[in-house]
Formats: sequence, structure tokens, C-alpha cells
Amino acid sequence: METAELLKKVRKIEIKTKGLSRQIFSGEYHSAFKGRGMAFSEVREYIPGDDVRSIDWNVTARFNSPFVKVFEEERELSVMLLVDVSASGAFGTRVQQKQDLITELCAVISFSASQNNDKIGLIFFSDKIEKFIPPKKGKTHVLRIIRELIEFKPENRKTNLELALRYLTNVIKKRSVVFLVSDFLTEPNYTEALKIANKKHDLVALRIIDRAELELPAAGLIKMKDNENGKTMWIDTANKVFRKQFATNRLKFEDSLRETLTRSGTDTANIYTHESYVKPLMNLFKKR
Repeated sequence: METAELLKKVRKIEIKTKGLSRQIFSGEYHSAFKGRGMAFSEVREYIPGDDVRSIDWNVTARFNSPFVKVFEEERELSVMLLVDVSASGAFGTRVQQKQDLITELCAVISFSASQNNDKIGLIFFSDKIEKFIPPKKGKTHVLRIIRELIEFKPENRKTNLELALRYLTNVIKKRSVVFLVSDFLTEPNYTEALKIANKKHDLVALRIIDRAELELPAAGLIKMKDNENGKTMWIDTANKVFRKQFATNRLKFEDSLRETLTRSGTDTANIYTHESYVKPLMNLFKKR
């Protein structure tokens, strides 16, 4: 991608997502993701109604007048984006491809974190760790993350969620808020890694879905390609037996995934390519 075109795309996403994060998400984000605790701020004179347990007896004795300690939330957080860049992201039958939606989502989260003075970092994964950007603060760093989201080309095509989660657990030592952004179209061999990651960090799963993955359109004979393994096949979507088997398999997958995420205690939001992500993201923040 040419530099001028890239900068234009970055600017377009910045304008849209920064506005959303400032007007809609920033307050909800602050409420949803708490700091590490309360830190001492200052002492001030006692006011009737103050909790007597907060009286600073040393200062009170020195000035012969009651003073209380004032505490404030120790706000600074580290936020990690754990982003699936496998080839299944290059799919979308409605408004946009999944990878374009992922870029916008991550940009909104990054600006929300930045506006709350939090650090933001990024891990790209396929069936290998493709790239790691350590958490840092500032607009320049956020814009770098957006540039990477737009132009990054992964080396591998498949997905390994277990590898990504174990890498996160091993590399990020400080407890962080982690957004796992993926379509979760992979073998369910990551259950234990998910539990461990959620125990160490505050893990949130953002599941990216295209409607065509849930229900086949009755479009007759169509050629389909698995982006992750490169295989193509012809499928008769009008075949009732095939459609019934597809629906059965999909239902089993949905039930298994829901159970896996629930058992690990991971908060989850389903984000669809044909709908706005504002409502599901707001609902996620509000229920925390």
C-alpha cells in the first residue's frame, strides 16, 4: 500500500473511531475497567459527614485540628489487543469483511484507552505469533497500532488460539485488560489456556461473525473456498439434506463455544459484519 493511501485510511479511521470513543465509549470504558485500587492523594481538613476512619491522626495532632486522608482510584491500566489475523478474516458477505470490522473495533478501544491515560499494546496471531507491540501511551502509539491493523500481512493462514493465549500469559506479566478479537473458527483445544489467561488478566472476547457463517443462503450450486487451508469445493446450497447437516453442525459448534467461554468466566460480545458494533460494545461495557 502506498504511503499516501495508508495515511488517508489511517486518518479516516481516526476521525470516525476517535469521535465514537470520545462521545460514546470513553465514560463506559472507564466505568467497565477499573484501576488497580485506591492510592493516597492528599490530606484536607475534616468536614462533617466524612468517615472518621479516614482521619489522619498524625496530621490532626500536629495542627490540633482534624484532617482526613483523601484517596483516588489508581487508574492506569495496560490494555492488550490479542488479534486473530488468520485468513478467515478476509471474509464478508454483507457490509464489510471481518478484518475491516476488526480494525475499527481495535481503533475505538485504543482511543478509549488512550483518553483514559491507559497503555495499549498489540499481539497479532495466526497459528504463530505474527507480531508483538508492547503497551505504551500516547496518540502516536495509537496511530501506529491503527497503521499496523490496516497494512499488516500475516505470514501464516491458519488459527491457533491456544498458542496465542499461552504467549499472552507468558509475555504480559502485569495484570492487564485483554481484548481477544477473533471469529473463533478453530478447534476447541484452547479451553485450559483460556481459563489460565482469564485468571491472570481481565479477558474479554469480541467474537466477529458474518451471517453467512451461521446460515447458508439457498443460492443453488456455489463454489466455496476455505481461506485458511486454501481448499475449494462446490456445494449445492439448495440441497435440503446438506442444509440440515450444516445447521446441525453449526448449532453444535455454537453450543460448544458458548460453554467454553462461559466456563472460563470470559465476558463475550458477538459483533456482526452487517450491523453496527456500537450497541454490542456498549452493552458489554455496561454489564461489567
